[in-house]
Amino acid sequence: MSLSKVKHIILVLSGKGGVGKSSVTTQLALSLSLAGHSVGVLDVDLTGPSMPRMFNIEEAKVTQAPGGWLPVTVHEANAEAGVGELRCMSLGFLLKGRGDAVVWRGPKKTAMVRQFLSDVLWGDLDYLLIDTPPGTSDEHISLAETLLKDARPGQVAGAVVVTTPQAVATADVRKELNFCSKTGIPIIGVIENMAGFVCPNCAECTNIFSKGGGEVMAQEFSVRFLGAVPIDPQFVMLVESGARPVYPAGTMVNGKDISGANTSTEQAAETSTRKDAALLADKYRGCSLEPLFNQITRDIVAAIG
Repeated sequence: MSLSKVKHIILVLSGKGGVGKSSVTTQLALSLSLAGHSVGVLDVDLTGPSMPRMFNIEEAKVTQAPGGWLPVTVHEANAEAGVGELRCMSLGFLLKGRGDAVVWRGPKKTAMVRQFLSDVLWGDLDYLLIDTPPGTSDEHISLAETLLKDARPGQVAGAVVVTTPQAVATADVRKELNFCSKTGIPIIGVIENMAGFVCPNCAECTNIFSKGGGEVMAQEFSVRFLGAVPIDPQFVMLVESGARPVYPAGTMVNGKDISGANTSTEQAAETSTRKDAALLADKYRGCSLEPLFNQITRDIVAAIG
């Protein structure tokens, strides 16, 4: 099994689409890497592989090596800066065109997931994050069966479940939590995404979708609530265009003034238009969501042990 040198495997799950699961996976990976851990991201959302776009590495190609595939490097480790290596594997790298549709029946999806788990040469990794499709589909069943059969005891650290505050989203996440219970996958905790909107112009953070539904649901199921994460258009711009986040003075997120984290105007102008994967983690340090995910990843690391 190619996961033999991976210390901890974390599944990122959501009960429904559109809750920002891939965005959460991206930021968990960046935050863990910035904390000095070596991280891999495996994208098994086969019909909607988005991780190459999230990491600004859409043009990269997977390299074939003796024994399997080499994952694409997002950035190398930097010991002086305390940054760990970040690598990614996705079906998106294997498609001829970005807009190509994946029209596969269940058995072919199952075979692809198993091949990803057996043939990707990750090497030594502290954490492997597996970005899954929404719901409980063939991919989830294949993942659960393969991991629980082949992984070492304790290697599958568990699942991080992503929801939004609305009742329709939390209702679907309840099914995801029940799926974990039936398959024996531990639940690390719940993240409530889209809990607010960080205005790029007026320094306000408004709860446009309400707030607290995920926390209430976590309490109901007696699982850890990892945190509430607002929508930040600056993070979207960082992923889409490479623009470095810049906030109006006095911007408060979860009671913390994050406008002081901005870089100088000169530095921001110098790198604001460069869409460079190697700069992604550096630019993310100035994002309003970085302190939130820093705390979330510290809680996850502490929970895993």
